[in-house]
Amino acid sequence: MGGLSNQLLVVTIFSYVLAMMAYAVEYAFGPRSLVGQRVLVGAGGPASSDISDISDSSVGARRAGVAAVGLTVLGYLAHLGALVARGIAADRAPWGNMYEFVMTATLVGVSAWLIVLAKWRNLRHLGLFVTLVASILLSIAGMTLYVPVGPLVPALQSYWLVIHVGAAATASGTFLVGFVAAAMHLIRLGHDQGKRNFPYSLGERLPQAGVLERVTFRVHAFAFPIWTFGVIGGAIWAEAAWGRYWNWDPKETWSFIAWVVYACYLHARSTPSVSRRITSWIAVVGWATMLVNLFGVNLVASGLHSYAGV
Repeated sequence: MGGLSNQLLVVTIFSYVLAMMAYAVEYAFGPRSLVGQRVLVGAGGPASSDISDISDSSVGARRAGVAAVGLTVLGYLAHLGALVARGIAADRAPWGNMYEFVMTATLVGVSAWLIVLAKWRNLRHLGLFVTLVASILLSIAGMTLYVPVGPLVPALQSYWLVIHVGAAATASGTFLVGFVAAAMHLIRLGHDQGKRNFPYSLGERLPQAGVLERVTFRVHAFAFPIWTFGVIGGAIWAEAAWGRYWNWDPKETWSFIAWVVYACYLHARSTPSVSRRITSWIAVVGWATMLVNLFGVNLVASGLHSYAGV
C-alpha cells in the first residue's frame, strides 16, 4: 500500500500540472480576454472574419477550462487515494510527519477549491493558481520531505494526533485557497487602478475585485475557527504529554503568530475604515506565517516538535 500511495502521488502531481496548463489556456484565450475591448463591426472593431476567429478561440478555451476541472477532479481522486493508501499502510492517521501533513493540507486545499468552484463558477480562472501552489507543495513533499511508511514515535501515539494535527491540516489547506483569492484580489485592484506591469497585467482576466474579496473573507472566516481549535487542542495535548499547556516552542510560537495575524485580518475586515487592500495584504502575510511555521520551523529550528519533522 505504501508503494501504491507513492504511485498515486505521481499521478496526482501530473494531473494537477496538466490541469494548471489547461487553466492557463482558458485564462489566456477565454472570453474574459476580451474584457475592455469593444468588438463592433463597422465601428473601428475587427472584421467579421476576426470575430469568427475570436469565437472559435473562445470555444476552444472554454473546452480547455472544462478539461482543467476534469483533470483537477482526477488529481483530487488520486490525491485522496494516495493519502488513504498511506494511512492503511501505516495503520494510523496519515499525517504523522511533514510529508504526510503537506499531502493532507494540499488535499484539503483542493477540496476547498472545488467547493468554491461549485458555488462560484465564474471563478474558474483561479484554478490556475490553486493547482500551481498545490503542484509546487506536493513536488517539494515528494522530492525533499518523503519518508518511508513507519510507526510513530511514542510522543505522537495519541488520539490527539487525529484531532490536533487534523484540525491544523484542514485549516492550513483552507487558508491556501484564501491566500490565492487574496493575492488575486490585490492584482485585480492594481489593474483596475491602471497598473500594467507584472503581476498586475494578469488582472484583466480575473473576476471582479469585489467578488474576489468576498471569497477571501468567507474562506478565512471558515478556516479561522478550525485553526483556533487546532491551537487549543495542541495546548491540551502538550499538557498531557509534557506537563505544560504552553512551552513557547518554535512551532507553538509561530502557530500563535499565525493565529494573531488571521485574527487581525478578521478584525480589520469588520472595520469599515480599513481598506480592502490592507485586509488582503494581511491575509497574504498570514499565509507567509503559515509557510514559516511549516517549513522554516520544521527544517531550521529545533524544539519539542522536532520529532514531527522530515
